[in-house]
Amino acid sequence: MLDFFTIFSKGGIVLWCFQGAGVSESFTGPVNALIRSVILQERGGNNSFTHEALSLKYKLDNEFELIFVVGFQKILTLTYVDKFIDDVQLHFRDRYKNELVQKGALKLLNNTFDFEDRFKKLLREAEETSKARSPAPMRSFKESEKSQKTVKSMIETKGGDKSKEQAGKKNKNTKKEGKQSGCLYFICILFIMMIFTTHSKSPKPQKPKEKANRVWDNAGSSTKNLDYSSKNGEASPGEDQKNLEAQFDPVSSPWSEPSESGGFGGMFGMLKGLVGSKSLSREDMEPVLEKMRDHLIAKNVAADISSQLCESVAKKLEGKVMGTFTTVASTVKQALQDSLVQILQPKRRVDILRDVMEAQSQRRPFVVTFCGVNGVGKSTNLAKISYWLIENGFSVLIAACDTFRAGAVEQLRTHQRRLNSLHPPEKHGGRPVVQLYEKGYGKDAAGIAMEAIAYARNQAFDVVLVDTAGRMQDNAPLMTALAKLIAVNMPDLVLFVGEALVGNEAVDQLVKFNQALADHSMSDKPRLIDGIVLTKFDTIDDKVGAAISMTYITGQPIVFVGTGQTYNDLRSLNARAVVGALMKA
Repeated sequence: MLDFFTIFSKGGIVLWCFQGAGVSESFTGPVNALIRSVILQERGGNNSFTHEALSLKYKLDNEFELIFVVGFQKILTLTYVDKFIDDVQLHFRDRYKNELVQKGALKLLNNTFDFEDRFKKLLREAEETSKARSPAPMRSFKESEKSQKTVKSMIETKGGDKSKEQAGKKNKNTKKEGKQSGCLYFICILFIMMIFTTHSKSPKPQKPKEKANRVWDNAGSSTKNLDYSSKNGEASPGEDQKNLEAQFDPVSSPWSEPSESGGFGGMFGMLKGLVGSKSLSREDMEPVLEKMRDHLIAKNVAADISSQLCESVAKKLEGKVMGTFTTVASTVKQALQDSLVQILQPKRRVDILRDVMEAQSQRRPFVVTFCGVNGVGKSTNLAKISYWLIENGFSVLIAACDTFRAGAVEQLRTHQRRLNSLHPPEKHGGRPVVQLYEKGYGKDAAGIAMEAIAYARNQAFDVVLVDTAGRMQDNAPLMTALAKLIAVNMPDLVLFVGEALVGNEAVDQLVKFNQALADHSMSDKPRLIDGIVLTKFDTIDDKVGAAISMTYITGQPIVFVGTGQTYNDLRSLNARAVVGALMKA
């Protein structure tokens, strides 16, 4: 039933593996895909992963830095896999605990882990248990209670049966007696608890005497009556300061742990939280994770993404031994910071300048397509990227494929005129560095893009920037037209332009844009979104959660960040600065 099972360390050393009977294909590809797409990208919230026809389930052992992976065919429904992988983890840990405690890759390589007999026994027990738990067969009508009812039993009589009434009365009396005895027992328990609590509780400190109200008289008063210092008044020293502190009580940090009341309880609780050599459990992390989730949502991270991030951090830390003099809150915060930095530095890095020079060597233009919803600033940021490319010595052709919105072509023509005024043709051999290719409104956008690419190849332009119409992710006809434009022209780079202001909407936009591109593609491996341009980043202060949501959903990098209205206001994303703003209380 299982295709393979493998146990390897987080350092990449395979300790033991099993391959099912009749399985000839290597499991290296699925496991490598799991490592690249899930484990390295900090997406451990869900313990399952699908790769082609295989379904993979994995479990992390944070104490010994191990990963357990099982693979089986996607069409099978194996209900015992989750419990089976837990059992294998426990037995492997218990059997080779001494070997696993030894640190170092060479020591792991020198050890032999003979686990096949025990593994097959656990697998056989799990399969037999799943067969024993097969659903019970459906009862026939004769076996049901409904078949025992007769027509006579369903007819109601006026008088009823006296014996039944008397029996009913007896039952009611016994119920009342039971209720009364239960109430008396409950009252006694409450009385005993009240006695113990009154004796055990320490007396409450008396409230300080309140200040007397000031009386403002128009008549002449002596200077002594006007002296409201602590010597003359009834207020205790420092009371005004206490009242001010009560009014302006600072808000607790989301990373602080709940404090315990009481002198010795608070002291021992603090020492218990600080001293290391303690393995973290889900119960220890739950209060901190709850605060973390609310904090991320307040910073504009989508709610689903916040929950998945917290779940991923919990799985990453569960069972891990804390360091000396570290608290649960600081450990969880550091793990979250590392995860967020890893998410903002995804597996694929987009280097446009290098790719443009590679396209130049092949004597063809480098094609970039911009897509996104309405009003996010596609045309404005296209002009900023044009200016950036011109500054780096490349010539640009802008393809006006937004044939839907009134004024779209005129907007691009204005940008072309301004860019050419900043870089006059006289400085570039008499040739304009930016040109606009347009065919007016109401035409097929895919056809215009194809003609623009052919024109750029003939005129030796370095880069073609394709501007498309803004469209909502729910507009099926426009999404089909965008998928057709990308499928026909096959651009080198597809950039999604999104606002930094959105929260949950970012997830919906990116998921549906990617889904539309996949559904309407003509090839088996469709072109999806390759990168993100995040606009209006200067308007959000420290609510930078949209960057996390968009990168987490697509797994693609944020190529540029728009920070203003001028052509120079284009930046690359600093992952650590974004995470620092996100974690700021």
